[in-house]
Amino acid sequence: MKRFLIAGNWKMNKTSAQAVHYVKELKAQNLERPEDVAIIAPFTQLEPLKKALEGTGIALGAQNVHYEHSGAFTGEISVDMLKEIGVDYCVVGHSERRQYFGETDATVNKKLKVLLEEGITPILCVGESLETREKKQEQAFVCGQLAAAFEGISLEDAAKVVIAYEPIWAIGTGHTATPEQAEEMCSFIRGMMEGLYDISIGEKLLIQYGGSMKPGNAKDLLSKKDINGGLIGGASLKVKDFAEIAHIAAELAE
Repeated sequence: MKRFLIAGNWKMNKTSAQAVHYVKELKAQNLERPEDVAIIAPFTQLEPLKKALEGTGIALGAQNVHYEHSGAFTGEISVDMLKEIGVDYCVVGHSERRQYFGETDATVNKKLKVLLEEGITPILCVGESLETREKKQEQAFVCGQLAAAFEGISLEDAAKVVIAYEPIWAIGTGHTATPEQAEEMCSFIRGMMEGLYDISIGEKLLIQYGGSMKPGNAKDLLSKKDINGGLIGGASLKVKDFAEIAHIAAELAE
């Protein structure tokens, strides 16, 4: 059975009340494999969402974390705070964090390590800009991101990390990589990880596609051999759209 993770990244959207209402509506969609679904929400919504999701099987994720356990880092959230709430996943290195908030390969590496130490599964985002792809340097660029991110991380821990390929040119733009483009890069990522570690890691890795996945293209993308799910942005804000993508993944997992 093929494994999937359909994760809805809400970004900076919804109030806590709206988030809880969303979960009520999502429960009514009767997801076939709720254990393959996660909601990645803003910090203020995590605690009420944890309660609302209790008993559903749906996982909960944060959108960011600081690499220190505590200290003078105004406005930041530590892994201990996330662990106390009971967060299952945490996104690391999203392109928007890299572009707008100074996330670097070095901080990504530190965040991966602290999350793995505390038992929270990282969702590591990698991906190239349109300029990089047009120069045909996308593989070299992603290779560099992966090598830096996994520096000093053991094979056992690396296999626990979910990798999300997010072509920057297809995030929030309405443009989507073709299923063939997405598969080519996800296959490359799997091969790259086998090169960094061991061929055994390839079978364990979950590699998502993140870049304007929606109900209309989800089946074509998720049908590809090396794509194990999606990091869903805009489509995850609408219950029916998000549920439909989850239904598609459940059908393909059978």
